[in-house]
Amino acid sequence: MPISNAAFVRSTLVLLLAGMIALLGIVGMSLWLTGKVQSYFAELVEVRAVRSAAADLLSTIQDAETGQRGFVITGNPVFRGPYDNALKAVAEQQRDLAERAGSRPEYAGRLAEIGRLIDGKLAELAQTVTLVEQGRAADAVAIVEAERGRQIMERLRAELGAIIADADVRLQEGIADMLGASGALRWMTIIGAVAIIGVVGGAALVVAQYTRDVVQARREVETLNATLERRVEERTEELIRANQEVQRFAYIVTHDLRAPLVNIMGFTSELDAALGAIRAYVLADDKTPNADEILEARRAAEEDLPEAIGFIRSSTKKMDSLINAILKISRDGRRELKIERVDLKGLVEAGAGAVAHQVAESGGDIAIAATLPTVISDRLSLEQVFGNLFDNAVKYRAEDRPLRISVTARAGGRGESIVEFTDNGRGISEEDHERIFELFRRSGTQDKPGEGIGLAHVRSLMRNLGGDIGVRSQLGKGTTFVLRLPPDLGKVVRSMQA
Repeated sequence: MPISNAAFVRSTLVLLLAGMIALLGIVGMSLWLTGKVQSYFAELVEVRAVRSAAADLLSTIQDAETGQRGFVITGNPVFRGPYDNALKAVAEQQRDLAERAGSRPEYAGRLAEIGRLIDGKLAELAQTVTLVEQGRAADAVAIVEAERGRQIMERLRAELGAIIADADVRLQEGIADMLGASGALRWMTIIGAVAIIGVVGGAALVVAQYTRDVVQARREVETLNATLERRVEERTEELIRANQEVQRFAYIVTHDLRAPLVNIMGFTSELDAALGAIRAYVLADDKTPNADEILEARRAAEEDLPEAIGFIRSSTKKMDSLINAILKISRDGRRELKIERVDLKGLVEAGAGAVAHQVAESGGDIAIAATLPTVISDRLSLEQVFGNLFDNAVKYRAEDRPLRISVTARAGGRGESIVEFTDNGRGISEEDHERIFELFRRSGTQDKPGEGIGLAHVRSLMRNLGGDIGVRSQLGKGTTFVLRLPPDLGKVVRSMQA
């Protein structure tokens, strides 16, 4: 269905609005998801820093404890180096942990206890180292064996381990959240791309359809312009032909109606003469009519008057028949056509059935093609056309051979259907091929009743249906009537009204 300008504008605006909404949605969701990813990443960095500080502090204290125990057990100054280095790093790492965990409530509560435990542990370590330096190694070993330092270390390991374990959980959850946000961002990008591609594709289809309609409309205009002259010529030819038919019809009607009038006028004179003779006899009064007057009055009463009245009656009957024929054609021309789908095969078969017994009596047959077209036309008019053709074929059959009738069809130009109605009857001489379609005109021997209006009526009906009828025939060899029908009478009517 062609796209109108208004529909094209509406479709374009809708697609642009949809594209804008999709783009804004994609940008908004992308910004939101990007913010979430950044937030998750910042959280991961902070938690990882706390974990790292806690793990480093625990490792440093463990290094200090290891160096302390080695120095206490062996008294070797070599073990004093790791202890001293670890001791220097503890304070800095404790400050680093306090800075990183102090802003996080889940860890800040543990810092005071961790600081107290570290102070206790460092004091225990310093006391044992000092005793060894004073040569009191046994006292130092006794302090170590008292396990006070081990208990402090276990509690410190538990506090820092809790921070490390919580940080591990938070790191896993943060990584999962960040992966989820990244996946959502990826799917949002894919969905947005599909939406934008759909909008762009829809816009491209609308533009393509509109462009195709514009090109087609332009081609139709070019075709109309190219065929306009031909159509004007066809309409002009139709008008000329119609005008000629009107003139010929007027001539035929006036000529054929004038003949009975002339006869009536002539026999009226005969009546007047006969009445003169009768008047002389009847109105003789006291005068006795002579023999000649009596004979003349008798002849007028017995011969002239009946003859004149008979001819007048015959002429008026002829005039009445002619007038009725004219009225019939006139009524058919004014009848409103009922346009419907008509199956020509069924219609022709019905017409053939009406004359089948007459054809069979002559030993003949009727052959109808296996396929006849279906047209959109006026059924009643077509029934009258084929009924008249079947009647004529039966009426004017050749007496020396069985009657054969065939009905075939083929496609014509511009989609029209051409139906050929053929019989093997008397045939029509070539000079009468057009004459038979004129009103009150007949061809050949006039041995059959009729007024010569049948084929004129058929041509009038065919032209009312937007078609026409012609004839091919030779005397003694049969006749073929060629009917041309448009595929759709409705289009013809609309074209004539345009």
